[in-house]
Amino acid sequence: MKPPPFRYLRPDTAEGVLDALAEYGDEAKLLAGGQSLVPLLNFRLARPSVLIDLQLVDTLRGIEQRDGTYVVGAMTRQSEAERSQDLRSSCPLVGQALALVGHLQIRNRGTVGGSVAHADPAAELPAVVLALDAELIVRGSTGDRSVPAAEFFVGPFTTALGPDELLTHVRFPATLGARTMFLELARRSGDFALAGVCAIDRGARGSADVALVGIGVGGSPVRLSAAEAAVRGRELTDEVVREAAEAASAAVDPPTDIHADGDYRRELLGVLVRRALRGVA
Repeated sequence: MKPPPFRYLRPDTAEGVLDALAEYGDEAKLLAGGQSLVPLLNFRLARPSVLIDLQLVDTLRGIEQRDGTYVVGAMTRQSEAERSQDLRSSCPLVGQALALVGHLQIRNRGTVGGSVAHADPAAELPAVVLALDAELIVRGSTGDRSVPAAEFFVGPFTTALGPDELLTHVRFPATLGARTMFLELARRSGDFALAGVCAIDRGARGSADVALVGIGVGGSPVRLSAAEAAVRGRELTDEVVREAAEAASAAVDPPTDIHADGDYRRELLGVLVRRALRGVA
């Protein structure tokens, strides 16, 4: 299939991107890796009159350690972040999640910022951003602003980004010493998850301090606060894990579609929460 016609722009600076966004507004779409946008164009689910390609903006690439955090440029390829030894050792949840994103060919083209800004409810990276309480660095005409992960994801494919703003970096905190796990279930390897869970336990042994986020069970990544409260400060025994899994299932209202119904996703989420908590224990 071929996309509908559009005007193609390829600025080489972030300022040039912002100028184009200011000029064309809602008629423009940003092209990062293209792994989500191009299929939408081909199926006529998106019909922008202007496409702004970010490939030449070098300042949006790279991974940098800064003040106990890892600042990842929005145009950094997912496969590069997945292979980064610094991220793997200091923030392993990022690599664990990226290994589950599509296929290797997808990750070779897909970008970290593209996935986060696209905000697919079943995507892995938005869940990691939320679980780690990462910061999203957004640039607009008035300069940069930092958006907490808890305020960034608004709904299905919707974020706090304004029509004239650009996501430039994601700031992941280092999680040295924490125990992390990302689990999901898909019909086939590389498919979007029917449901998934990421978990990070920063607590001491015998006193859990777990962040839990689910995917595929709501309009955006879902912080499983009730399940977190069920385990906080407690040893992750079988009984405590069961309570948390039940709390997670009760707190969500998953969608029903051609792939699975809501009840199945709700039950699946509980199973994955149990497995994830046993893993970080």
